[in-house]
Amino acid sequence: MTEDDLRAAAAAGIITEAQAARLTHLAHERAGRVARALPDDEPFELFRGFAEIFVSLGLILLLSGAMALVVVVGSALVIAVVFGGLCWLFSLYFTKKRRMALPSIVLTIGYACAAGTVLGWLLDKTGILSGDTSVVVIFGLLGIAAMALHYRVFKVPFSMFIAGLFGLMVVFGTTGVLADIDQPFKDWNNLFDLRRGGGLAIGTLIFGLLSLAVGLWFDMRDPHRIGRMARSAFWLHLLAAPALVNTVALTAYNTGGTQGMVLTLIALVLITMLALIIDRRSFLTAGLGYLAFVVAWAMQLGEAELSWPLLLLVLGVIVTTLGTFWTQLRVVLMQALPNFPGKHRLPPYAIDE
Repeated sequence: MTEDDLRAAAAAGIITEAQAARLTHLAHERAGRVARALPDDEPFELFRGFAEIFVSLGLILLLSGAMALVVVVGSALVIAVVFGGLCWLFSLYFTKKRRMALPSIVLTIGYACAAGTVLGWLLDKTGILSGDTSVVVIFGLLGIAAMALHYRVFKVPFSMFIAGLFGLMVVFGTTGVLADIDQPFKDWNNLFDLRRGGGLAIGTLIFGLLSLAVGLWFDMRDPHRIGRMARSAFWLHLLAAPALVNTVALTAYNTGGTQGMVLTLIALVLITMLALIIDRRSFLTAGLGYLAFVVAWAMQLGEAELSWPLLLLVLGVIVTTLGTFWTQLRVVLMQALPNFPGKHRLPPYAIDE
């Protein structure tokens, strides 16, 4: 049996995800799989075929038509409740029974929108809504609870992405980012600069660290990445990467001059090592813009006609090399690093024969 067979068996409920992980580990040990033969893909699935796209389009049309009818006779609360109820009802079939990926994402988004509307209505009616940013924290916490309930029932990995967005509201409300939201942004380059002590920079850093921590918690429960835990972690890392990389790299870059470029390069090297250790490429993708600045500085590119083509060529070589030899680079790094807490629970990087 292949790993795809085990994933299908776990998805169908024939075996548990823990059993599938143990079977995969046993197969790796028996085969004596070496590092160069380890799988190097990250679980990520939007749809499994055109049938899911077709069903998703049908669901969007169906839900839109149902809402158009409700709008005629109902209030905002009624619309949200009916819309959320329909999304929940359809999820019982398309998610729990049919296990369709894209329709599940569509229905999860619909449920989140409905839940947000209901929560906003309740906060308004209870008099909690005010100019105080604490309402954002309350709204975010309730939103996280709503998505946690959805995840517990339907186990859709994408639910973690939306829960993370609600978590972003909590962090921003706690750090006071929204207190000065009415003030014009004079310099976008300073918004994420930690040296300025701005709430937005501190908020995004905290949010990135929290998202990374929760993503690693999911990852370590599914090191072979055959189940929903790893897929849930993918969406959390997708949120953590731009928050962390943008804050750290931009702070280093804004130092200016040669020192700023060197600090940016050091930050990118550390980010690359983190991406290799946890085996998540989203962190490198988030840092491509800063990599371009460093490469342009190192090559002293000016306004010549070949500047942009040469820059793109060098960036292409770097990214392609990292993508091609990702597994080998990760093996070298992981074997060079001493043992640290949780190292054995990360995705395997070598199997002894």
